[in-house]
Amino acid sequence: MSLRSAARRYAAVLFEVVQAKSDLAKVEGELQSFVTLVESHNELQAVLAHPAISALKKRELIETILDAVPDLSPEVRRLLLMLAERDRLGSVQDVAAAFTERLMAHRKVMDAQIVTASALPEGQRAALAQALSSAVGADVRLKESVDPSIVGGIVARVGSVVYDASLTRQLEKMRQQLLARA
Repeated sequence: MSLRSAARRYAAVLFEVVQAKSDLAKVEGELQSFVTLVESHNELQAVLAHPAISALKKRELIETILDAVPDLSPEVRRLLLMLAERDRLGSVQDVAAAFTERLMAHRKVMDAQIVTASALPEGQRAALAQALSSAVGADVRLKESVDPSIVGGIVARVGSVVYDASLTRQLEKMRQQLLARA
């Protein structure tokens, strides 16, 4: 089983357990906080990734860290200790991402990657978010990037669907039509 699929399984089990009795957003925040903690300490990353350090020692270290966190959900604590016992703390970032993905699906929220030739004004951004939400039947969170090479218009990716309304694409279509007629 790949690390990503294992991470998805851990996240799915955590989601099912937490959904019934806890605050999903709190659990998501706790997972992200732990990921941020690990990413911000190079020494901690090195210890957790070092193959010569036993899983038991890693578990003890994680337990010490978690003891210092007030109001940590028991489910998150158990998950992190279980990952430490199984020497899978390297996948905690994937578990957190999979949990967030699952939570967004539960809330019917999708990310939309949009590319424009220049930054969109707030009014246009809100209208675009509304139009994409209507098209996909879910709330859409925009993640915007600017690429002057598309000249004008917009390219939006929501899930696996790409809406390409860029000027570059329109010009390419016109060129192909003209060549087809010639």
